Amino acid sequence: MSKLSTATKRLLLGRPFRSDTLGHTLLPKRIALPVFASDALSSVAYAPEEIFLVLSVAGLSAYVFTPWIGVAVALVLAVVVASYRQNVHAYPSGGGDYEVATKNLGPTAGLTVGSALMVDYVLTVAVSISSAAANIGSAVPFVAHHKVLFAIAAIVLLTAVNLRGLREAGTAFAIPTYAFMIGMIVMLGWGLVRIYVFGDDVRAESAGFELVAEQSGLTAIAFVFLIARAFSSGCAALTGVEAISNGVPAFRKPKSRNAATTLLMLGGIAIVLLLGMILLANKVGVVIAEHPETQLRGAPDDYRQKTLVAQLAHAVFEGFPLGFVLITVVTALILVLAANTAFNGFPVLASVLAQDRYLPRQLHTRGDRLAFSNGILFLSGVAIVFVWAFDAEVTRLIQLYIVGVFVSFTLSQTGMIRHWTRHLASETDPEQRRRMQRSRIVNTIGLAMTASVLVIVLVTKFAAGAWIAIVAMVAIFGVMKAIHRHYDSVAEELENTEWDGVLPSRTHSIVLVSKLHMPTLRALAYARATRPDTLEAVTVNVDDADTRMLVREWERSDITVPLKVVESPYREITRPVLEYVRRVRRDSPRDVVTVFIPEYVVGHWWEQILHNQSALRLKSRLLFQPGVMVTSVPWQLSSSAHARAERLDSAPGSVRRGFEEER
Repeated sequence: MSKLSTATKRLLLGRPFRSDTLGHTLLPKRIALPVFASDALSSVAYAPEEIFLVLSVAGLSAYVFTPWIGVAVALVLAVVVASYRQNVHAYPSGGGDYEVATKNLGPTAGLTVGSALMVDYVLTVAVSISSAAANIGSAVPFVAHHKVLFAIAAIVLLTAVNLRGLREAGTAFAIPTYAFMIGMIVMLGWGLVRIYVFGDDVRAESAGFELVAEQSGLTAIAFVFLIARAFSSGCAALTGVEAISNGVPAFRKPKSRNAATTLLMLGGIAIVLLLGMILLANKVGVVIAEHPETQLRGAPDDYRQKTLVAQLAHAVFEGFPLGFVLITVVTALILVLAANTAFNGFPVLASVLAQDRYLPRQLHTRGDRLAFSNGILFLSGVAIVFVWAFDAEVTRLIQLYIVGVFVSFTLSQTGMIRHWTRHLASETDPEQRRRMQRSRIVNTIGLAMTASVLVIVLVTKFAAGAWIAIVAMVAIFGVMKAIHRHYDSVAEELENTEWDGVLPSRTHSIVLVSKLHMPTLRALAYARATRPDTLEAVTVNVDDADTRMLVREWERSDITVPLKVVESPYREITRPVLEYVRRVRRDSPRDVVTVFIPEYVVGHWWEQILHNQSALRLKSRLLFQPGVMVTSVPWQLSSSAHARAERLDSAPGSVRRGFEEER
């Protein structure tokens, strides 16, 4: 079983990496772009569509505002990219927004950012994968009817790929990401050329449908609210920008410059794709309804509304079905891979939080392939829960989305302003002061933009589902605070407790006996070797016949250690032993009691179930007794020898040679 499990692990994850090969997993810019930017780039597949969906409530006439909303989103994206380029240079250690907020605004602000980003990373996976299912469902009806199953399978696949290590994941994701960028640019370029150069009448399949307004005759205030809600949904295009600042340590040297360059490329490509999608959608007359079954008139009875990308590809590549298929496939792939931004950002952030004692220390540990395996597994598990709970519906999930990322944006820009102000107070070099002042202006504009968007998002999305994300952030914040208090209290207790250095006056050793066999004899021999002041064997009488037989065998043997029988009228083992040990401690408070427990060492998991259960219960209870030491005395069964040989066979060569030399 052990050999099979090891072989399966190696097949799925590959051979383990040595710690000193960590540098070889660092990414060049050409790989870092698809690894860290796939989320922001892929958002053009659903962010423009969400703008159209929200405006559809007011009817087709509201679509006239889509270009202006797109320009507003693009402006915010440009400002945020410019702001984060300052972050990357100032804080290259990989803490990102968390580090900026903690160092400049204090631990509470940093923890707020950390909890917000953790929620947002989870939702990035859920939204991206669900959108991929919707896009594939536009071409493959089977996926449309089994979106949840497809989404969960995709998350599992992403988890396996990321567990293999960052560089392998980046290489696997580079081709689909670049294929998406090229495919989208070709589609947008060819569509606009056909319209503006050749004068072709390019029309979407939904262009002839009538869109029935669900809320006609809106008041001015209600219409402004609708525009603001559409803008807030379109701001999903900004998600993923912060991932590069969190992932700076994964870049090759010079890390900061490479990360800043990648961030600039990300911003430029995302803006072009976002505005191009909105422009082309208006030109080909795409009609997308939030509730197509009631809002679309003139559609066939069996009409299934396709995504915005699918409708554009179908219109642009009319007469060339392969073009439609390719765009659908690469869009679905980039949406699946967009979740990889979270798979790279979340584990790094969790590792930093764990290092600061806000999360369990296991999240700071790298796995066999030098990836933060525990963080990857935790992220995938929670994302699967969200996908299942919301039926992989993008429109429902996106209401929870982007709240966290704009909380972190706002606090990060506030922290950067304080960072530059503090450094300007001590900097005397004129050139450096001018550079810092420029950076502070950029971050001030970024703060104004992101804070405004955060207010709009909270106002327009709170009742629609954003409250769930806020509750989750508050809960995570509270849990991390509690973990930090626990670690602090443990550290204080261990550091401040004074040991008087007084050794115990005597040692009292107890060997627990169930039968007179080889494990018992070995435990007795080892206990004698420790030279205790008092040595006795203790057995618990749970069966009179067995106990009498053990006593007779003990008396006939040449064992000089006295055997004491502890009665157990209710056939328990743990409680009588605990009471006996406590009694010994009460009689001699300055004595240290050492309890020796014979244990079987087995080679298979199912054997562990059949043996050692009483020993495990005893150990778990005895460890809480002050002045009591617990010693396990192992006895290797034959199956353990086979298991050891299997582990030796599967061990790396250097480890195997070490075992052989030892033997």
